[in-house]
Amino acid sequence: MRIGFFLLTAFVFCAGNALADCASDDEIAGFVADYISNTPTVALSKGGTMEDALCTQAKLVRAMEPHMGPVIGYKAGLTSKPAQERFNVTEPLQGVLYQNMMLRDGAVVSANWGARPVFEADLILVVGDMGINQAQTTKEVPAHVSAVHPFIELPDLTLAQGELITGVTLTAIGVAPKLGVLGAAIPVTDAEEMTDMLGKMQVSLTAADREVLAQVPGRAVLGHPANSVLWLISKGIEFAPGDMISIGSFGPLFPPVRGKGGAIATYAGLPGNPSVGVTFK
Repeated sequence: MRIGFFLLTAFVFCAGNALADCASDDEIAGFVADYISNTPTVALSKGGTMEDALCTQAKLVRAMEPHMGPVIGYKAGLTSKPAQERFNVTEPLQGVLYQNMMLRDGAVVSANWGARPVFEADLILVVGDMGINQAQTTKEVPAHVSAVHPFIELPDLTLAQGELITGVTLTAIGVAPKLGVLGAAIPVTDAEEMTDMLGKMQVSLTAADREVLAQVPGRAVLGHPANSVLWLISKGIEFAPGDMISIGSFGPLFPPVRGKGGAIATYAGLPGNPSVGVTFK
């Protein structure tokens, strides 16, 4: 998997400018060791700018790939109003998806999958062709998407109590990727119809005992899920065929205890009203 445009830019920026708050090699190594062992850790680039955070993210990706596999796509984090309010940001954040984080529908995972585990209803779009990079409207995006997947993301906020969790420190760690449960692919056979369905669908996240934790329309994500793709493009990411794009959270993040043993995300309005589920043990 090639490294996206924004990461290449960050590498060049780091090499040429020695940013004061781009994490050092020792800081990166310490973070990776804590991440792998599910140990609460210190924030990276916590005194820096978003440029520092992207420089740190680029270095971290290289260090994480031996453990998490190659980058297979990108994520727009904090794309719903509740998520942005929780972390006091006014726009989404950009991060990455790793190959080894992806699990199949019905996966059973430890309830302590991270140092600070949370879960959320999400959605994956699969890039069909390079034309997506020229998309300028929500209607143009699905024309270059080959499939849609129901998706429950299982991030790890990672940072120890008292450490700053901000837009900068979340970006520095790639917007907290850890695990994700991927539902069956829904092929995009009619782009115009899919555009309409993505905006109008109702996404529900329920606990194992059927308590409804969140229920929001597709437009809760930046007005339309395709806007997450447009936002990532605006930040310099260049997609390639096969890339996965996590469009972000439908509603708040929840600790695993709220799942009461698991969670199910349902997408009423997509073909077959699909769902995806995970069990916490």
